[in-house]
Amino acid sequence: MKKVLVLLGPNLNMVGIREKGIYGNESSESIADQIIGYGKADGFDVEVYQSNHEGDLIDKIHAARDVFDGVVINAGALTHYSYALRDAIACVKIPFVEVHMSNIHAREEFRHTSVIAPVCAGQIAGFGKYSYLLAMNALKEMM
Repeated sequence: MKKVLVLLGPNLNMVGIREKGIYGNESSESIADQIIGYGKADGFDVEVYQSNHEGDLIDKIHAARDVFDGVVINAGALTHYSYALRDAIACVKIPFVEVHMSNIHAREEFRHTSVIAPVCAGQIAGFGKYSYLLAMNALKEMM
């Protein structure tokens, strides 16, 4: 069975509470359960991991290289400035798909640039929770 890690960065534990006009009313826990169920239906073993701490995410990425076949990553605001996260992704030789629930290109200017995009297989943004499911489909095709 293929194993997929879904990494969620800072403040994504507050989905359903914060900026409901952007992220919706559904809780992060509910979305995580749906991602796991969707993956299971496709034959994936899925782990969802969220942290508000950059170093914890980097440690999880390093550990993923021997455990997971692919990673879906929503790095939150770290997407736009964390070269440390970018370097961690680059050194792990498994496919990463960058995900954003909102369309980052239609938001504030600082959100238009992703420093992790060049080391990911692709980017999916703007489809709410479905961005994660689309990323799972992309990983399925890559693996």
